[in-house]
Amino acid sequence: MTYDELWRRLAHCYAAGEAKAIVRLMLGERFGLSATDIYCGKVSELSANDQQEVEEMMLRLEQMEPVQYVLGTADFCGRRFGVSQGVLIPRPETEELCLWIVEEMRQAAYAVPSAAVLDIGTGSGCIACTLAAELPTAQVTAWDVSEQALTIARQNADRLGTDVTFVRQDLFQASRPAEPRWDVIVSNPPYICRAEAAEMERNVLDYEPHEALFVPDDDPLRFYRAIAGYARSALRTGGRLYFEINRAYATATAEMLERVGFAGTEIKTDQFGHPRMLRTIIQ
Repeated sequence: MTYDELWRRLAHCYAAGEAKAIVRLMLGERFGLSATDIYCGKVSELSANDQQEVEEMMLRLEQMEPVQYVLGTADFCGRRFGVSQGVLIPRPETEELCLWIVEEMRQAAYAVPSAAVLDIGTGSGCIACTLAAELPTAQVTAWDVSEQALTIARQNADRLGTDVTFVRQDLFQASRPAEPRWDVIVSNPPYICRAEAAEMERNVLDYEPHEALFVPDDDPLRFYRAIAGYARSALRTGGRLYFEINRAYATATAEMLERVGFAGTEIKTDQFGHPRMLRTIIQ
């Protein structure tokens, strides 16, 4: 068993560079092999038990199961989160959204030392736990409709030592509070239209939860409208609503928010120049 033999087994489903990176990640994270170790041939020196585990992991990777699920972990904003097929794999653009929120909240200090923050559709808890860690005086609550996701999110919060209140809540059944209670609401909701699935890779379509990915083709803003409706009554005056968005509907999302009473809407591009994040303010 050599490094070359391993990555070439993935050449049928990944470009060579990506196949090599996946195998290096697996060998480094699970078996502690550095790049130097790998290139010096130490893969062949793994114990029989380790080689058996490598084989089991390779069989999963050959089926295009994401390496994060195979390893059971994904890195996000400098922290390691547990993941499984019940939650989306955290992505770099969501990291950018978190960093934007942290930057703005630190600058403004929000005039609220213990700002109340709500993360809707928390999944692995990556947004909620990151905000709780970076803004230790904030009071962070996270909702998800999936008990499986909440179990994973709670485990991540415990492992990272972050103080987050997790609640099983269906967004579409959420009652409006009698008085505004949040200073910040953030969400990375489902936003991919079914028609876009044909352009997506198998490692996403076959393994990541569709309920966290897709919206109907005829209603791409379904979750954004519902969250905005809740946020209108739940955000305190001057409170901020942050979204990760579908770049194809950035303008439509901003216009919808303006129509229902938000202002000062800003669309922010990701590292690739795509409109991917939005912040708006309740008046």
